[in-house]
Amino acid sequence: MAKDKIAYVCSNCGQESAKWIGKCPACGQWNTFKEIRIAGDTKQKAATTAAASAGHALRKNKALKLNEISDHDDPRIDMHDEELNRVLGGGLVPGSIVLLGGEPGIGKSTLSLQTMLRLPEKKILYVSGEESAHQLKMRAKRLGGENDSFLILCENSLEAIFDHIKEEQPELVVIDSIQTIMTEDVESSAGSIAQVRECASSLLRFAKTSGVPVILIGHITKEGTLAGPKILEHIVDTVIQFEGDQHYMYRILRSIKNRFGSTSELGIYEMQQNGLRQVSNPSELLLTQDHDGLSGIAISSAIEGVRPFLVETQALVSSAAYGTPQRSATGFDQRRLNMLLAVLEKRVGFKLMQKDVFINIAGGLRVTDLAMDLSVIAAVLSSNVDTPIESGWCMAGEVGLSGEVRPVNRIEQRIAEAEKLGFTDMIIPKYNLKGLDPKKYHITLHPVRKVEEALRELFG
Repeated sequence: MAKDKIAYVCSNCGQESAKWIGKCPACGQWNTFKEIRIAGDTKQKAATTAAASAGHALRKNKALKLNEISDHDDPRIDMHDEELNRVLGGGLVPGSIVLLGGEPGIGKSTLSLQTMLRLPEKKILYVSGEESAHQLKMRAKRLGGENDSFLILCENSLEAIFDHIKEEQPELVVIDSIQTIMTEDVESSAGSIAQVRECASSLLRFAKTSGVPVILIGHITKEGTLAGPKILEHIVDTVIQFEGDQHYMYRILRSIKNRFGSTSELGIYEMQQNGLRQVSNPSELLLTQDHDGLSGIAISSAIEGVRPFLVETQALVSSAAYGTPQRSATGFDQRRLNMLLAVLEKRVGFKLMQKDVFINIAGGLRVTDLAMDLSVIAAVLSSNVDTPIESGWCMAGEVGLSGEVRPVNRIEQRIAEAEKLGFTDMIIPKYNLKGLDPKKYHITLHPVRKVEEALRELFG
């Protein structure tokens, strides 16, 4: 029997090495290499299997010219969930493998179980390595779903799972969660780097050869990364992340990697007693209705993916109590906040060096749209002078280092969303006014070229 071999894998990026290295040469992180044990006969058997399959492929497949390959798209599977369909790029692709990640208790199992119960036309195998069949039955009863073609399997062995798949012939497989599944070919505990990688690779081969889509559920560590090596994200076709604070009712479904669609899509859910409710119009939920007379609040028209929505930016500026001023941002890029504060001080003349500045995007949302810059600056200045912004005003614009307000994309959609929600005035970049007819809107547009002009429009 061949001796077991020792290998080292970077838990951050999946880089392999024959010996332990302090700094990963691929990602540059320190002390991320973890030891894994590979059985000698397993490796030899895997190599033999790979060689046999490679020889089989050589006999059957042949190289094709690009114009000989069909470019038709396979029909996607409708998940009967508009938010999930949008994040996936239009539905679930047959033969794809999707990774759904999120913190423990955020609602990953609820989302997957609720979605599967809405697919009576598909035979689904739901594999749970964490909960018993009785627990899943109680949850399904609470969600109020019934599906005669929905099969539940409580199993941790990968070989046993494949035996049930061969017997039942499902059209969709859900694994909850990948960290609890283990294979006999790897001599390590479930959830280890070697187990997660081998199980994910086996499920990937099954999905690609059979055309049956597989959904993997994975946990997020306290560092905010998927438990297990980063190579797990390299293996799958799509990575979607379920975010949100357990103390709030809103949940955000965000696409991190998608080989079949855009990675800028966003889905919003509201957690209720009977499951997750889709939020088709997030603007109404993300805006506080009674902020009249309160300083430090500005409304911005942002876009994530294809949908515009209005989001509330909150700021608090106070005198630094401990000498060194604090800069804190929740839902907004910290480095960009520092840049905007420097622009305010250098170009506009407001001294904020000895002030604490706190920024929060309401609703637990994390926004990456650069059009938020103008609302962040307006909220900071409103809190600094303790003067509220008039109700009915919103804005959209990117701020440059010289204090200019740069144009943003899809301005017409942003204006239409603000008009639909009853806003009366909107500040936009002056360059965006070209080719735009202000008369067709019932909202007053205020084009500005510099930050000083925008602040003058807001505060007089």
